Amino acid sequence: MLTDLHIRDFAIIDELRLQFGAGFLAFTGETGAGKSIIIDAVELLLGGRAEAHMIRAEAPAAWIEGAFRIEYALQPEIRRLLEPEGLLDDEENVTLGRELRREGRNICRINGRSVTLGLLRDVGERLIDVHGQSEHLSLLRVPEHLELLDRYARTEDQRLAFRERHEELAGLRRQLEELRASERDAARRSEFLSFQIQEIESARLRPAELDSLVEERTRLANAEQLAQLAEQAVAALDESPEGGPSAADRLGEAGQALASLARVDGSLQARSQEAQALVEQAADLAKNLRLYREAIEFNPRRLDEVEERIGLLRNLMRKYGESLEAVLAYAEKARLEHENITHAEERMASLQTEEGQLLIELGAIGAALSAARRKAGDQLGRAIETELNDLRMADARFGLEMSWADDPRGAPVGDRRVAFTASGLDRAEFLVAPNPGEGLKPLAKIASGGETSRLMLGLKSVLARADRTPTLIFDEIDQGIGGRVGGIVGRKLWGLARAHQVLCVSHLPQLAAYGDQHFRVEKHVEAGRTRTVVRELGGQERMLELAQMLGGEGEANRQSASQLLSQAESDKRNP
Repeated sequence: MLTDLHIRDFAIIDELRLQFGAGFLAFTGETGAGKSIIIDAVELLLGGRAEAHMIRAEAPAAWIEGAFRIEYALQPEIRRLLEPEGLLDDEENVTLGRELRREGRNICRINGRSVTLGLLRDVGERLIDVHGQSEHLSLLRVPEHLELLDRYARTEDQRLAFRERHEELAGLRRQLEELRASERDAARRSEFLSFQIQEIESARLRPAELDSLVEERTRLANAEQLAQLAEQAVAALDESPEGGPSAADRLGEAGQALASLARVDGSLQARSQEAQALVEQAADLAKNLRLYREAIEFNPRRLDEVEERIGLLRNLMRKYGESLEAVLAYAEKARLEHENITHAEERMASLQTEEGQLLIELGAIGAALSAARRKAGDQLGRAIETELNDLRMADARFGLEMSWADDPRGAPVGDRRVAFTASGLDRAEFLVAPNPGEGLKPLAKIASGGETSRLMLGLKSVLARADRTPTLIFDEIDQGIGGRVGGIVGRKLWGLARAHQVLCVSHLPQLAAYGDQHFRVEKHVEAGRTRTVVRELGGQERMLELAQMLGGEGEANRQSASQLLSQAESDKRNP
């Protein structure tokens, strides 16, 4: 629900901060005081059309911000809209903002961050319905009629079962289309895949092969240099220069001398052991170098083979992947695709059988869902006509138009093939006939006005448990009705407020008396400037406001106002 509203420099409002509670909130005041301006500001906040003339004279920009507390049932839907955009700060609270600048630019914000106008609208229309000069009334959005009907009829489980089968069928049909597309080019594709698979398989790849081949190529290409360097190392270690002792011999002599020293001075025992280890390491090094030198191969033919193999591997990598692992993975994918093409006819036959079975299930579930909807639609019509009778629209009629469309690929129902969407087989639209002899017409096409407002109130009253929009705003719903009906409308608005937050702009004291909060909108002129002021009324102030609405503050009007408040309180205690 809307908990806080802050408006600055909008029309004749310079600065306005309002705090709202739950229940029924009534707004009263003289004509032209600015009541509808507040509604206009809310509409702008919900993504309505912004125009520069809305900005208060001499101000650079207008600014509107609303804070909302999100009920648990609505949180998943709001989360779905905000979470992907990184805008979900608190699942229980959301702030919407709109700034309109005089040069024409306007900025939309959710939780303090700039967003697109489309996203602001998507969120706003789930939080508030404004009935008046608004386009935000959910009942006028035909695609939502079926969802409202399902919630009223409690057929959500059947609808969910239908949607699950629908999604399964959509996935299956995508597979079939892919197979059919593949089949059209199957022969050429199959031949090409066979060539690729054969090319890769004939290479008999090993994932780490390329690195070892590169190392081998380096050794083969530098065999002569490697042999010379190894020979030099062996000679330096183990061969005597010009008849003298070798490096290994000299190390041996040093080791013997240190061993003798250690026998005399025990503190040199560790040094003697180090010398012996060096002697042994030198011998091992010389031995290993001789083996390395002997293993060096002068083999131009092998070098050519290695070069050719490296070239083959790199050619495959250029074609099929950045590494040999990627090439092998490509081959596996190609084998699977080749197998699918090879067995496409069998797979298609199997999928077509599954498709037929799913269509039969969709037809059965959809027909049962449609029957439940039609039954609920009749009940809904009678309930709404009862509400309209209470609202002095006894001749108004309400209807529900439900229809099916034929489709050769649709779900079988009897002798028909019926088109369907994820919501079922039905297309549903609410119809109304506000006046005798006019005939039922689409709800979305009827004109606005007091009569339509009462019609909306009747619809909302019946659909209250099905409609999840938390805040409903009615702008001058009492237009064209008298005080007696005003009391009925007030009582119904208060009843509607048990499931919603309801804001209503009214000129009727009989209606306003039912408000849980009562705000008076006033127009003041100060220093040659007009501005709107809003005050919450209570106690004696509220009684005097109702008396003024009845015609003045005389004793009779005060008594009538007091009686209106007493009657409203009594009705609330005994709904």
